Amino acid sequence: MPPPVLAEVVRSGFVESRHRGSLVVLAADGSVEWSLGDVKTPVFPRSSNKPMQAAGVLRAGLDLTGERLAIAAASHSGELFHRDLVRRLLAEHGLDVSQLQCPPDLPLDPVEQETYLASGAVRDRIAMNCSGKHTAMLAASARRGWPLSSYLDPEHPLQQLIHRVVEETSGERVAAVGTDGCGAPLLAISLTGLARAFRFFVLAAPGSAERRVADAMRAHPEYVAGTRRPDTLLMRAVPGALSKMGAEAVQAIALPDGRALAFKVEDGAGRALGPVLGRALGLMGVPGAEGLGRVAVLGGGREVGEIRAVF
Repeated sequence: MPPPVLAEVVRSGFVESRHRGSLVVLAADGSVEWSLGDVKTPVFPRSSNKPMQAAGVLRAGLDLTGERLAIAAASHSGELFHRDLVRRLLAEHGLDVSQLQCPPDLPLDPVEQETYLASGAVRDRIAMNCSGKHTAMLAASARRGWPLSSYLDPEHPLQQLIHRVVEETSGERVAAVGTDGCGAPLLAISLTGLARAFRFFVLAAPGSAERRVADAMRAHPEYVAGTRRPDTLLMRAVPGALSKMGAEAVQAIALPDGRALAFKVEDGAGRALGPVLGRALGLMGVPGAEGLGRVAVLGGGREVGEIRAVF
């Protein structure tokens, strides 16, 4: 049975596309309050796993705080302040950009990308949205004396530690190991496990690796995403919320009272993320949430419709 339709694209009053998916909402006590579709089958959370990866580098003994820790859990936009911080982190830990194994890329933010290209810059590893995570992984490995050239190998001590963090916080075994777009190991868990992991982070004891990551991300959301990105806007608009989206239309959020949600749009269409997220948060009683996710459909440069949630 296919998953239910979560969002539809309406142009000039006509529904032209539909996006199916699955979604789970946890109550404050961690139980499943309601769900749509299949929330037990494993998925690749993509960058929604980054808080767990950042907690892993802290457990390995790397002492990061503030915006440095936030960018370790980031899918940053590649804005100048992101690139500058990654360069500083590399220098502070005696590392060089040539040691990064994430692929060269352009800034993720389209506005920044235009400025970047107009300056004559080309694809670069530091501009790649995962460069903060990769820098933190290298720095943690260097601190422990672990091999640097193989820091992305799933059998590397750091990746094994991250594997344990994912299982401990999600409350389930990793079902599959793949390779993410940045080259790092990608660990599959269910949407329910993903929501449970985010809940774990916001409720963790102060000073623990997980709580330190959650606090840094919430205090510095612009380093987690960027000045014009949904995760940043949401964490600024909803006090205490921890939010991280992933490629292929995955999103996870935890609220400070322990409620959490996670969803995936089946076809990977990122354009459906905002409307689905806004509707889900609205149903959870988060004030003003539905307006956060509105996406206009344009025709001839003017608004002729919208992408809207239908659950």
